[in-house]
Amino acid sequence: MHHPLSIALLSTPLLQLHGVSGQALDPARRCLSLLGTAHLENTTILQVDYIPEAMNVSTPGSCQSTAALTSAPLCRVQLVINTTSTSAVHAEAWLPDTWYGRFLGVGNGGLNGCIDYTALDYGASLHFATIGSDNGHDGSSGLPFLDHPEVINDFAFRAIHVEALIGKQLVSEYYGTSATKSYYLGCSTGGRQGTQEALKFPDDYDGIVAGSPATDWNNLMGWTGIIGHATGAVSANTTNTASPKFLSQADWNVVSAAILSACDTFDGLVDGIISEPDDCFFDEDALLCAANQTMGCLTRTQVESIKQVYSPILGFHGEVLYPRYSPGAEADPTHAAIIGGRYFSVVTDWEQYAILNVTEHDFSEFSLHDVALFNEINAGGIATFSGDLAAFRDRGGKFLTYHGRRDPLISSTNSKRVYDLISNTLNMPSLDSFYRLFLIPGMGHCGGGLGPTSFGQSSIASNLVNDTEHNILLALVDWVEGGAGRAPGTIIGAAVDGSMRVHCRYPMRSVWDGEEFICVV
Repeated sequence: MHHPLSIALLSTPLLQLHGVSGQALDPARRCLSLLGTAHLENTTILQVDYIPEAMNVSTPGSCQSTAALTSAPLCRVQLVINTTSTSAVHAEAWLPDTWYGRFLGVGNGGLNGCIDYTALDYGASLHFATIGSDNGHDGSSGLPFLDHPEVINDFAFRAIHVEALIGKQLVSEYYGTSATKSYYLGCSTGGRQGTQEALKFPDDYDGIVAGSPATDWNNLMGWTGIIGHATGAVSANTTNTASPKFLSQADWNVVSAAILSACDTFDGLVDGIISEPDDCFFDEDALLCAANQTMGCLTRTQVESIKQVYSPILGFHGEVLYPRYSPGAEADPTHAAIIGGRYFSVVTDWEQYAILNVTEHDFSEFSLHDVALFNEINAGGIATFSGDLAAFRDRGGKFLTYHGRRDPLISSTNSKRVYDLISNTLNMPSLDSFYRLFLIPGMGHCGGGLGPTSFGQSSIASNLVNDTEHNILLALVDWVEGGAGRAPGTIIGAAVDGSMRVHCRYPMRSVWDGEEFICVV
């Protein structure tokens, strides 16, 4: 039987700050002393602040000027970790006064070198000693990769590793004892980082939550560029509304209506949510404008564009490089980032600065040749597309991943593809003993979308119901520390209106039984 673990049940900390005599130390004095006493490998502590109450704090770097801190009291430590003579990772640790002995590393998004302060606050609010980094560079663009291969290495694999190593050292120095268990939380690029950790550094974390992971990075970048080109993109800077391939929002509404008409009923309930987009096929040619029709239909060129969007990209020899765009995801408000007539800047920055190492490039004819180049160079070994999780599994690591079925930026089908890759590599028909994938109908990229899509995956705001059945991070803690009997069979999503929905682990699927959604094989 599954026993929900809530923060209310963990009201007694595993450890508070004590001196040699056993008397409690003043946390502010203990915190500020780190600046002169901590000895961390290849690391300089830049600033230490004791935060006694919730407040806005100033932040370094170009990403944001302030961050809301709601989980005080804690010790805030800013540090820089030198990874090579030409690269460094800036990081922050938020060390709560009330600590339950657990360490949490958090990831990043896109190409960014932005510390995730929302995740730092979230981890500290749940009494994890939490650390996040800038991923080896400052800002959200790929420009720092230009002429800096070691910065690319930090982004591809190293920053998240040293974050774990130095973060744990800092925890030991501050609390006077090592963390009992170590966890990771990230989504998108953060999901790829978590997967890369399990592949390359299986000893770093006991449990990993990797959401909407940007795995098979090179082909993901290629897919994004291919379907951007298919819908009229010529650059990342200007929306090419003049292209005959371009679809306006009204045009996409026509496509969405056709998709819902064809596929909304498949799960047994008409609710505007396509629970299994891989089963969804519709007749694109039926959208072609008849003679003299100009509204509620598409031109022949536009029809050919959406056929390409809703088909997997194939390599030069007909092999599948990346799955198709998920039907229904085009209705997400952020779909225009990759099928809105301009290239997603993540793709153009990656190719220009990390692959080609140039300051100017013409993207107007993006093609399979670009995709092949991504795979050939594999900058920083970033692909993150291996099924060999044997070392992570064998040391007892637990891995939870999730993906929104309405994700407009990364195909949720790719997460099924990764599951199957691991299954085949390890010769395990079921990965339930250490790896579980939850597919979330209606959810967009990492959160939001339609229906109950909050399950503690990213922030205090996502933690609407504070127990292991409704919170994927707490479920991971329960599984790691409670053993096989605590493995999550489902995750229950919640919405702000109080509605809830059971989300199923792959390969189960969600269907309506007339009263509620249930999971079936």
